[in-house]
Amino acid sequence: MHFNLLQTDTASSARAATITTAHGTIETPIFMPVGTVASVKGVHQRELREDINPDIILGNTYHLYLRPQIKVLEAAGGLHKFMNWDRNILTDSGGYQVYSLSANRKIKEDGVKFKSHIDGSMHLFTPENVMEVQRSIGADIIMAFDECTPYPCDYQYAQRSMHMTHRWLDRCIKHLAKTPVKYDYEQAFFPIVQGSTYKDLRMQSAEYIANAGAVGNAIGGLSVGEPAEEMYAMTEVVTNILPADKPRYLMGVGTPTNILENIALGIDMFDCVMPTRNGRNGTLFTSHGILNIKNKKWETDFSPLDEHGTVWVDQEYSKAYVRHLFKVNEMLARQIGTLHNLGFYMWLVREARKHILAGDFATWKEKMVRQMDNRL
Repeated sequence: MHFNLLQTDTASSARAATITTAHGTIETPIFMPVGTVASVKGVHQRELREDINPDIILGNTYHLYLRPQIKVLEAAGGLHKFMNWDRNILTDSGGYQVYSLSANRKIKEDGVKFKSHIDGSMHLFTPENVMEVQRSIGADIIMAFDECTPYPCDYQYAQRSMHMTHRWLDRCIKHLAKTPVKYDYEQAFFPIVQGSTYKDLRMQSAEYIANAGAVGNAIGGLSVGEPAEEMYAMTEVVTNILPADKPRYLMGVGTPTNILENIALGIDMFDCVMPTRNGRNGTLFTSHGILNIKNKKWETDFSPLDEHGTVWVDQEYSKAYVRHLFKVNEMLARQIGTLHNLGFYMWLVREARKHILAGDFATWKEKMVRQMDNRL
C-alpha cells in the first residue's frame, strides 16, 4: 500500500491524499459504504460502480465468518470475486460486533467467546484466528482485533481494555508475519487506537499504535454514544500523535457534520451504516439539511430530493413521488433512499477534497455544517 499526501489545508488539519493498493487508487478524504455481508444493502454492484462510484467499500469479518463462512469465500477466490467487486475492500476485524453482543459474549485475555446471533452456536475470536480469517476474506486493508469499550466507561475498565487491545495488537502482528496471503496481492494492516474518552489513555494508545509502524492507523471506540464534542476532542488528541505520512481511519463515523468536522481534524477515511440505514427509513441527507421524506409537507412537492443531483435518482424522482413510495411501503422507496444518501455522502467527501486542494476548505466547511444541521 502506498500513501501520497498531496495537500494539507492551511486553516485546519484537513488533508487530501491518495492511497494505492493492488485494487486501485483511493482518493481521500473517503467515505466507505458498508457492505457488511458482502452486499451494500439493497444496492447492486453495478449501481455502486456506476452511480455511487466509491473507491473502496467495507466488509465485516464477524458476519462473513458466520455467513457465508470462510470455506465458501476461499472456494470463490476471496471476497472480491465472490461479490464481483474489483475495487478496494476494507474489513473490520469484528471487535465492534463482539462489543455489540454484550449479553452473548465473554472477553478474556486469550480472546472473545461469543454466541452466534444466527443459531446460538459458540465461537472464539482470538487475535490469531481473526488474522487468518481476514487473510481468507482477502480484503485490501485489514484491521487488528481490539476491544471496543462502551460509553460511558469507567477509567479503570477503559485502561485495562486499552492495554489488552495493545497486547492483542502485538499478537496480531506476530501471527500475521507468519500467515501468508491467500491470493495474488498484499494486504495492508491497520492497528486501532482505543482509550474511551480519557485524554491520557488516548495519548498512550496513540503513541503505542504509532510505534507499531503499520502502514496506516485507525481510531476506534468513538461514535458509541458520547457527545460529538468529546468525539472531536479525542480525535484531535489522537491525530496530533499519529504519523502524518500514513492514512488515518475513524471507525463508524458518522453524520455528514461529524465527517466534515473530523476531516478538519486530519481524518482521511470513514465508514458508517447511517446513510444506508436512514435512507431505508426515509431520512434523507441533503446539502440544505435533513429531510424526513414521509412528512405530509412533501406530498405535492415535485422538486428534486436535492438540487445538487448527487446521484441519478435525484434527477428522476421528486420528493412527492418518493414520499408516496414510502407511504405505500414500496420496496423501491428504500432503494431510492439508500442510493440518494450514499450519493450525497460521496458528493460531500469529494467536495471536501476539492476545497482542500483549492485552499478554502475551512470556509466551505463552516457553511456546509450550518446548512446540513437544518431539519427541513
